[in-house]
Amino acid sequence: MFAVPPETLAAPADLTTAHPVRIAREYAADRTSWASLLRYDPDRRWAGLLARTDAYEAWLLSWLPGQHTDLHDHGGATGAFTLLSGNLTERVVQRDGSEVLHSLVAGQSRVFGPNYAHQVRNVGEDPAVSIHVYRPQRANRPIG
Repeated sequence: MFAVPPETLAAPADLTTAHPVRIAREYAADRTSWASLLRYDPDRRWAGLLARTDAYEAWLLSWLPGQHTDLHDHGGATGAFTLLSGNLTERVVQRDGSEVLHSLVAGQSRVFGPNYAHQVRNVGEDPAVSIHVYRPQRANRPIG
């Protein structure tokens, strides 16, 4: 354990080299960067692009109760998502065919590497909002 001196501030993240979870959390903390963009679609999960750079893509997603992705991976991309509000469940299918469920609440993040197969679903009673970051870029590939 160590003490942090008073008035100490974390250095700002260089988003061109930061891990996707750090980028997602930076966007999540800056509500003014995404709040006015947020939408809900009763027919399907809504997604809005926050940023596309040479280094990463960042997306804002809303999930009404019952909305979900199909089982997919992101090809060779590394990524992360941070839950801003609500609850989401992530179903991860591992290479040996076994499955793991992760229940997420606001403030939690999940990270993934290349060829990570998952399905995300809002099984709660309230809408959920999340920020997803992909490095170098998003590639959704259906599984099955």
